[in-house]
Amino acid sequence: MRIDNDPKLDFDDVLIRPKRSEAPSRASVELEREYRFLNGGTWRGVPIVASNMDTVGTFAMARAIGPPMLTCLHKYYPEDALVDFFGDEARARSTFFTVGLKDDEFDKLVAVKRKADVRMACVDAANGYTKYFVERVKRIRDTFPELTIMAGNVATPDMVQELLISGAADIVKIGIGPGSVCTTRRTTGVGYPQLSAIIECADAAHGLRGHVCADGGCRYPGDVVKAFAAGADFVMLGGMLAGHDECEGEWVEEDGRRIALEFYGMSSREALDKYAGGRRDYRACEGRAVSVPYKGPVAETMQEVCGGIRSACAYVGATRLKDLSKCTTFVICQRPHGSMFS
Repeated sequence: MRIDNDPKLDFDDVLIRPKRSEAPSRASVELEREYRFLNGGTWRGVPIVASNMDTVGTFAMARAIGPPMLTCLHKYYPEDALVDFFGDEARARSTFFTVGLKDDEFDKLVAVKRKADVRMACVDAANGYTKYFVERVKRIRDTFPELTIMAGNVATPDMVQELLISGAADIVKIGIGPGSVCTTRRTTGVGYPQLSAIIECADAAHGLRGHVCADGGCRYPGDVVKAFAAGADFVMLGGMLAGHDECEGEWVEEDGRRIALEFYGMSSREALDKYAGGRRDYRACEGRAVSVPYKGPVAETMQEVCGGIRSACAYVGATRLKDLSKCTTFVICQRPHGSMFS
């Protein structure tokens, strides 16, 4: 056992210091970025990603936000529906096919890829530190060398380097336990403060010409800004997108109107009962279920997020999202938000 005494930070531990600048108005800030990936693919757009949770990573969400934004579809759609969806070229350019660690999920990817133009895949596991996970990502890379592959989750530079140096991944997904309906930290005591995880993992990835996607912990548009400012190339949103018209799941209705959405983590008892035949006797649940108020169309939330990024860039003198991290100075604080009416 050892103790790391270096301070580690989360989104609520910092603010971004404003600077004098000659930056133009926020309306002129360029949010689109262009990426060239390790394994040859390219992508251009606004690097915000809808999570592959079954309530959020839906066909409707992908149609609503992409392009220019991205969606990781959940992995429970049937093969024929996926083939039809990826048959559209614009959708194929802005949507990740999600695959887990089971052989039948790999077989589904092979079958859909044979019939449709899947360009991006997300290899998703709660624990990206296992040898089996790395071997699965490598298998997908060997089978489909042309795919842009995002893989995770991890939270430390060593595993980022492992996935990139091996040539398996183009983008590494960062986050152990920060999600709004994830209870891994409470259940296992394992995790890493998300802001520090992004800073350290982005530094490791960029030195190898790789990329990182910050996954989890964003509750407000300002948290999305902080993730980009910390060096994230992409930011994935789950809880912030829950409750919109584009979500799927169990809606609570009153007088024929939607009131709330039942939203749960993918390792919760609800998800295990629905997709895995219940919780096995050797594991604990690492997610919870909550009721999220109905929010209407997702376009309004995305405008708030993008508007927050534009304003932040104007505050620090960045004319492009690409320059935000270069212009950022974080200040450590104890009360990042006013709390009078919270």
